[in-house]
Amino acid sequence: MAATLLQATLTFTTIARGSDSRLQEPWQAVIRSLDEWRVLWKEHRSGTVPEVDFSTSMVVGVFIGSRPTVGYRVDIVTVRMEDAVVVVEYRERTPAPDVLVGQMLTSPFHLVSLPRNAHPVQFRKLAPTP
Repeated sequence: MAATLLQATLTFTTIARGSDSRLQEPWQAVIRSLDEWRVLWKEHRSGTVPEVDFSTSMVVGVFIGSRPTVGYRVDIVTVRMEDAVVVVEYRERTPAPDVLVGQMLTSPFHLVSLPRNAHPVQFRKLAPTP
């Protein structure tokens, strides 16, 4: 008999998204405290740290690392509970091969807040959309 998979979609809110992170290596972040958040933000970029109420929220993020041109992007598209695991699904987007793009290093990222919980977090990269 197959096990039943319990799923529930979680709401999330984008905190920051862009292509200008100082983090040059791919990384998936799970932040559950203000101290961790401050450390991450300082490594990620300068400026004011966005406010997050860690008594009710947590932050997850995907950093895809350095890319050679503009036109790359990462999007967290779904966050859900699968049994007792938070699953963060994300998609990387690349520039179309026939598009002229600026030659400059970029480092795309997407950071979101979601309801706080203590469950393990798993990141799942989705196939690109045509």
